[in-house]
Amino acid sequence: MRYFIYLSYDGSAYHGWQIQPNAMSVQEKLNDCLRKLLRDANCSVTGAGRTDAGVHAHMMVAHFDSSSEIDGSWLTDKLNRILPQDIAVSRVVKVRDDAHARFDAKARTYHYRIYTKKNPFERQYATRITYPLDFDLMNEAAKYLLQVNDFTSFSKLHTDTKTNICRVVCAHWSKIDDDLWQFEITADRFLRNMVRAVVGTLIEVGRGRMTLQDFKSVIKKKDRCAAGDSMPGNALSLVDIKYDNTIFEEIE
Repeated sequence: MRYFIYLSYDGSAYHGWQIQPNAMSVQEKLNDCLRKLLRDANCSVTGAGRTDAGVHAHMMVAHFDSSSEIDGSWLTDKLNRILPQDIAVSRVVKVRDDAHARFDAKARTYHYRIYTKKNPFERQYATRITYPLDFDLMNEAAKYLLQVNDFTSFSKLHTDTKTNICRVVCAHWSKIDDDLWQFEITADRFLRNMVRAVVGTLIEVGRGRMTLQDFKSVIKKKDRCAAGDSMPGNALSLVDIKYDNTIFEEIE
């Protein structure tokens, strides 16, 4: 039987979601706790994606298999008792046996936050920008992301991805506080480092170092070297993942 785990985590102490040979990951922590509770040494979770080092998740989904029926409320409570304080499980739900946390995800949403004034309470979850930005111009550039589908220019080099085709359905900046701006982007899939590279390139537009035409040319070149720098991971959060209700044993 297959189950989805919905969880959130502060990624500051982890080398990303995916298990690494010589560094701690969120996936490893979750696997360890599940194996103890279910008394199954082979139990392993498969995530909906893989966040990079230092990146956070307000919502991550992972699936695992069990040979026996599980009470989702019981497992949620037990996991939260033994997981570290920076990882929290919100629920465990039964799904179809062929449901897949990664391949069945229809859309994912990320937020990237920036601020301008020195603020010790924002530094852990946002990136400080010390120069003026034209957010209207940045939003004009962001609209173009909805018109293209090849995001090679924003992908980390030498990955095992077979295609760099993505469908972006939302991309915009909004002011959420006096000195806090948030970039929201939703797509059917994301490439490694894609959001941070997109943000870095939009910031080049906002500070006047790249025109709207330059931004469009960057995408057409399909060359990572043509795009802007990758922004720090601590300001990035995975915030939502959408699935069709048909994969759940009980309607979500």
